[in-house]
Amino acid sequence: MPEIALNLHMHTRYSDGTGSHQDIADAALKAGLDAVIVTDHNLLVRDYEGYYARGDQKVLLLVGEEIHDQNRVPEKNHLLVFGVEKELAGKAENTNQLIKHIQQAGGLSFLAHPIDPAAPLFNEADYSWEDWDVSGYTGIELWNALSEFKTRLNSKAEAIFYAYLPKRVARGPIPETIRIWDRLTATGNKVVAIGGSDAHALSASLGPLKRTLFPYLFHFRGVNTHLILSSPLSGEVDRDKKMILEALREGHVFIGYDLPYPTRGFQFKGSGTNQSVIMGDEIPLRKGVTIQISLPLKTECVLIKDGTAVKTWQNRQTCSYAVTKPGVYRVEVYIHYKGLRRGWIFSNPIYIRV
Repeated sequence: MPEIALNLHMHTRYSDGTGSHQDIADAALKAGLDAVIVTDHNLLVRDYEGYYARGDQKVLLLVGEEIHDQNRVPEKNHLLVFGVEKELAGKAENTNQLIKHIQQAGGLSFLAHPIDPAAPLFNEADYSWEDWDVSGYTGIELWNALSEFKTRLNSKAEAIFYAYLPKRVARGPIPETIRIWDRLTATGNKVVAIGGSDAHALSASLGPLKRTLFPYLFHFRGVNTHLILSSPLSGEVDRDKKMILEALREGHVFIGYDLPYPTRGFQFKGSGTNQSVIMGDEIPLRKGVTIQISLPLKTECVLIKDGTAVKTWQNRQTCSYAVTKPGVYRVEVYIHYKGLRRGWIFSNPIYIRV
């Protein structure tokens, strides 16, 4: 099954970003991405959707939206919306109703940056998700690169350090976000995890120091969402868009931090009696299920069941595990980069049911 690299959750100058859709497409082409999804705040800008090319290389630019209630202070409960062909920002006041409208329109919704801490030194508010009684959403943004950066802004010295050495920022999703995801999947519901760059190409200054924080190109070489598609991209916008949205809906997805080493080629499968599945799928336990993991590089691999590590492999590229108990099984992979153990791959689960 073909794999593509997708970067999602980003902003243009139509909202609070500094670049254009063309700037994003150019950066995506340089980064070697297959697709991007632009999500300006409370604004659905449809005119730029399509394939962009440079020589023999092309990238599919899709348009979604990041919707939140602008009358709320602070403006929490940000929702990433994909695959909806009409503007729904006017429904933001009631999150449950907004999600129902998205479902009725055949779209997908993901809780954006569920944990997004304040950075008071830089007048950045806490934009964490609050309405946990909502239902019907597709999933959550497990790893938001900009939210993680905010966790590093504990002093002006740290801010300068990471602004000039951005490769040292990323270590993995915020741990509390992972715990929330595990609690949600433990209820028996499928909750798809995605990774978002939250790219703005922000212009920042501190005294005489001026810097573009994380240009689009840097973000696009970092936290990406990799999709397993039913067939290769065809070059036809509508057909390819439908395949991408379906892979996101089904959770045929893993989050890859591609800066230390490309994560393309990661595989996570489950095989049982007359059935084989990939991440995002369900499989009955029956007489047992064998989990198979393949990594692009020999490194550390951890198998998680219901939020708890059940097996760790060191310096391995292929791993297998015989499952004898039902549960929600997922994979975390770690790599050493710039002197630290960093999160590299986070898979969606295989749901092994009774």
